[in-house]
Amino acid sequence: MDKFNELFAQYDRHLTDEQVKAEVKNILDSRFAENNNPEVWKQCLHQIDLTTLNGNDTVAKVRTMAEKVNGFAAAYPGIPNVAAICVYPAMVPTVREYLKENIGIAAVSAGFPASQTFIEVKVAETLLAIQAGATEIDVVISVGKFLEGRYQEVYDELSELREACKAPVHMKVILETGDLKTAENIYNASLLAMQAGADFIKTSTGKIAVNATPEATYVMCLAIRDWYEKTGVKVSFKPAGGVSTTEEAVQHYTIVKELLGKDWLNNSNFRFGASRLANNLLTSILGTETKYF
Repeated sequence: MDKFNELFAQYDRHLTDEQVKAEVKNILDSRFAENNNPEVWKQCLHQIDLTTLNGNDTVAKVRTMAEKVNGFAAAYPGIPNVAAICVYPAMVPTVREYLKENIGIAAVSAGFPASQTFIEVKVAETLLAIQAGATEIDVVISVGKFLEGRYQEVYDELSELREACKAPVHMKVILETGDLKTAENIYNASLLAMQAGADFIKTSTGKIAVNATPEATYVMCLAIRDWYEKTGVKVSFKPAGGVSTTEEAVQHYTIVKELLGKDWLNNSNFRFGASRLANNLLTSILGTETKYF
């Protein structure tokens, strides 16, 4: 048995998809209502990585996003600002130039979203994004290699990227849970990413058909809790892709709260990757349709 199968065996929970669905339903049926309130909506807004990852992104669009973030406190006093702005590497200099608020600058990197390029390119792109001003780097595991059981290669790539992301730069590792499909795969990929030094583990790129689901959040939070109990290392969590409504945000919040507890309910340990979610949360908080961002 190789070291990764040994790792997986140490944490083996014999998870089944049916069991996960039942557990998620039980949590949401019993706990969702208590969290569906304006204070939680504000907290969810404070945990957003405000994101634009489109082929037609322009300097003007990204500048406007940064300026909206700069003006948020004056426009909505009493409502906390977003946690970070997330863009492609080429747009990092624009965010750095125009962003005045003390929030993160996140860049997707390392061959995002497919991760189908050479490790040398992944490392170079990551280093260039950091040099340009990124304080957080979001990378994608090599999903195909993982599904083939080439765990050492996936680990080695993540370890090289971890080395490039020296503190205080955070590395968020995207598992692309929609392609991993099963609870067992998602759990094991979470362990592998944490073993490689991930600061965050993240569900999805938002670029495939199935992105963040409550079931994926449950499995990943279970892995984070198990990892923390065994190692004492607290890894952060980010659901991303398809989380656009207040109800969906509260669902993920409820699961994180239930499995990980209050220590994770802040924007250091829990983020949302989102573009539309911010306006929808503002609409819920203010009680009137709002399209600020």
